[in-house]
Amino acid sequence: MAVDMFGRRDFLRAVGSAGLMAGVPALAEMHAIDPARVVHEIAAPGQDADAKPKYSIKFAVCGMSHDHIYGMVGAIQRGGGTLVSAYGAEPDKLAAFKKRFPDVKIVSSEDEILNDSSIQLVLSSTIPDQRAPLGVRVMKKGKDYLSDKPGATSLAQIDEIRKTIAETKRIYGILYSERFEVKAAVKAGDLIKEGAIGRVIQTINIAPHQIVQKGADPYAGGAGGRPDWFWDAARYGGILNDIGSHQVDQFLYYTGSTEAEVVASQVANVNHPQKPKFQDFGDMMLRGNKGFGYVRLDWFTPDALGTWGDGRLFILGTEGYIEVRKYIDVTRSKSGNNLYVVNKESARYIDCNNLSLPFGPQFVSDIVNRTHTAQDQTQCLLAAELVVRAQVKAQHVTLKG
Repeated sequence: MAVDMFGRRDFLRAVGSAGLMAGVPALAEMHAIDPARVVHEIAAPGQDADAKPKYSIKFAVCGMSHDHIYGMVGAIQRGGGTLVSAYGAEPDKLAAFKKRFPDVKIVSSEDEILNDSSIQLVLSSTIPDQRAPLGVRVMKKGKDYLSDKPGATSLAQIDEIRKTIAETKRIYGILYSERFEVKAAVKAGDLIKEGAIGRVIQTINIAPHQIVQKGADPYAGGAGGRPDWFWDAARYGGILNDIGSHQVDQFLYYTGSTEAEVVASQVANVNHPQKPKFQDFGDMMLRGNKGFGYVRLDWFTPDALGTWGDGRLFILGTEGYIEVRKYIDVTRSKSGNNLYVVNKESARYIDCNNLSLPFGPQFVSDIVNRTHTAQDQTQCLLAAELVVRAQVKAQHVTLKG
């Protein structure tokens, strides 16, 4: 009980560090760590963090069923995009969008956006099973497209996307925000390119989510409850396709794999019997030509965490490893973007919150210059294909008890 009444630091002072270390071998070993090999850093923003966007484009929003649209708009605006018009089919989502962007022109149909020759890029977070058909129509109208994830819900849709890209030479982007919009994930990629952990062997991604989000952000995906389509795997694509899109994108990117297969996958509805078409747990094992991957997904984030999920990424290399705690460092800090890297030289903690995000400026540049700097088109669609295949292949498991 005496220990409970003291903070850890007070307790160490009270008993004396020498006596405690002598009595507790594990702590004595910790005490023996060479502090010169443990480094705490704050990542610098980058030389061009305050630079004005190099390019400008006009873009529109066509469908805002998921609140990821706000992050998507923000990314393109940071890159020099001007939001000129928007369309939304759900009155509540449209009202929230108008409140956030009061100066945007609201149009009454998708066609008004598709037929506007001044618009170069269309963004959409419409219902997932509608995203690919919309994107195909957008590209056929001579515009580029940026979809929320998942960017497709069937292999037939992916085939049609690839066919249309070949015919139109347009860009079909998918904003895998857990890599592109997470500063620590961006930093992890930079470290890997620098050779900080040698050659990447495996990624492990743990991606818990919260159905009714209790955070402070009113524009978070579940802050206002979930619509009917959210509970129907045929509409949202299933848990492996929906959430897992992020994680498979990261597996391909960090391992550098250009070919990959789904070794095994499974899904379950563990705790939502009242929603029989819903999947609240899933995982998959992946094998690429340059590395391995494992992904676990769920909808069981508890309220006390304080954010929508304790997303964690582990990257194993031949000469070290990286861990990214994306959204919180539980019991230590409410801040996200925490990166840990251990190799032969040191054990480092890097606070990545000051970094700038490159995706928006790079994607706008790609629109203007017809390049693929922000996102490799082939890798983008390979990730989309793999999660659909994982969903098709998945065993549907029922737990007993």
